[in-house]
Amino acid sequence: MSKPEILRRTFSICPVCLERIPACHVQKENGVYLEKACSRHGSFSTIIWRNHVSIKEWLGGTPEIKEGENLNCPHACGLCPDHQQDTCCVLLEVTKRCNLHCSFCFAESGEEADPSLAQITAYLKDLAVPGKTLVQLSGGEPTVREDLPEIVAKAKEAGCRYVQLNSNGIRLAQDRGYVEQLAKAGLSFLFMQFDGTDDQIYRTLRGTELWQVKKKAIENCRDFNIGVTLVPTIVPGINDQSIGEILRFAISMSPTVRGVHFQPVSYFGRVPQAPSDDMRFTLDELIFQIQRQTDGMINMDNLLPSCCDHPLCGFHGSFVVMPEGIVPLSRKREQKPACCSCATPTSAEQNRAFVARHWERDKKKEAGVLSSSMEPDLRNMEYFLQRVKSHGFTITAMAFQDAGNLDLERLRRCSLHVYDRGKIVPFCAYYLTEWDR
Repeated sequence: MSKPEILRRTFSICPVCLERIPACHVQKENGVYLEKACSRHGSFSTIIWRNHVSIKEWLGGTPEIKEGENLNCPHACGLCPDHQQDTCCVLLEVTKRCNLHCSFCFAESGEEADPSLAQITAYLKDLAVPGKTLVQLSGGEPTVREDLPEIVAKAKEAGCRYVQLNSNGIRLAQDRGYVEQLAKAGLSFLFMQFDGTDDQIYRTLRGTELWQVKKKAIENCRDFNIGVTLVPTIVPGINDQSIGEILRFAISMSPTVRGVHFQPVSYFGRVPQAPSDDMRFTLDELIFQIQRQTDGMINMDNLLPSCCDHPLCGFHGSFVVMPEGIVPLSRKREQKPACCSCATPTSAEQNRAFVARHWERDKKKEAGVLSSSMEPDLRNMEYFLQRVKSHGFTITAMAFQDAGNLDLERLRRCSLHVYDRGKIVPFCAYYLTEWDR
């Protein structure tokens, strides 16, 4: 058995009292662990990588956090001068109410009174950078609000360039007129909770059967030209063997479905229990399973580390869906130093443009006509450019952090932020909850 090796030193928090404490990445035989010790509550160890991909290559030249840096993180969170990334997407909760009671819910939905339309309008005016902002309307379940189409319109009036809806899809499946109102108000694209193609999965995670609901919601969005990105929460033992099925279904629903955005389960908000390591699903495990479960249709080399957020926070891959199948447009370059180096982060603005370009459907009526009428040949530049525009597809992931695996090196590069009454807070800091030991 090889001797454990300290790969990086960083800072984290105690999962019990949330005090900032030193931590390190430790390479062991079966994976890389985040290890830390609190003077009051003892030692903690959480697996963060399972050696399917070299973590050193994946991190490349990403700089470590050093003693004396980001001293107020995470307890003074708001975007302080030490934060290293601007806002790519800002999340605005428009309700705490929900029409589901999921076993896993980072937002811990409840029955609080909704903010008024006037309040939300004021928030949108405050958070919007005209012509740039990507706002995600979230909750709770935003579609429980009858005035959601008005909120979408207010976001556009405030200057938000893109308006994204985060939804479980139930109302969108049941109320076709509501979907039409959202489209007319200017909704850019939909982020839809989608955990698999089997109702047993939904009964376990969401408490009810939702497979037919998901398909109907996609159909209604198709009819009003709203691009849909499917968002699976991957939970070991429940749907971690459904990754290939999810991808095949998503590809079959192109061009309405624009991609799949995987979220390995994190343990904050409402969760059944504090996790053991076998309840974790690491980012590299997801990459490996995508290749294995698609029989190599999606290769591990087609998925690249995030250079907007920290590389351990996520990955992205660009593809185009052709009549005969999916074709990768992104591929790891073989070069030295490390091919995945993210020492120089991509700007939030560049990342926002990537997201919008891929997830938003072309609103022009003639979109896709050219590519469907021409001989499908990617060597034809005119056909290629139109096909990528009409049938582009992304595979992305975001590995949120909880009290067990929070790494301040990662948190300071966060570009997904939550708006809370004038304050902008990194997502994983905003939803952070302590554990009872």
